[in-house]
Amino acid sequence: MNLLALVPVAMLSPLAASGTAAPAQDPQLAQVIIERRTVIRITPHYERSRARDTFRDWREKDAPKCFPTAVLGGVLVSKPDSIDLVLRTGQVIRARLEKGCPSIDFYSGFYLQPTRDGRLCEDRDTIHSRTGGACLIDKFRTLAPPKR
Repeated sequence: MNLLALVPVAMLSPLAASGTAAPAQDPQLAQVIIERRTVIRITPHYERSRARDTFRDWREKDAPKCFPTAVLGGVLVSKPDSIDLVLRTGQVIRARLEKGCPSIDFYSGFYLQPTRDGRLCEDRDTIHSRTGGACLIDKFRTLAPPKR
């Protein structure tokens, strides 16, 4: 987010800051840009009960195209082309990554640039690994435990 402010040049000059009188001039304006950046960090999710459970055998079902980033709780890597997002509600959503983007980089978590709508969407948002890679989310799938 960029904030643009017009500030009189006299306010920016070192003479004005030191308290000495500056020579009278025609008022001029200078442009100051203030930037604010927010990054959301998602860390690996390790519960004792799910420490070895990688959701490999879970069934994939249809999922919404978007969901709120506020419900993200953690991440697990279980397949080479996807990462599993563990939500605070206990639900697990598999994020299939764009072709040619390995999930191996996401073992230590990932970063998100929050969007104005506060949602994470397929075919729109990119996740950034903590090692420097970035991948577009191709598709979301809800995971359900296998039938026993």
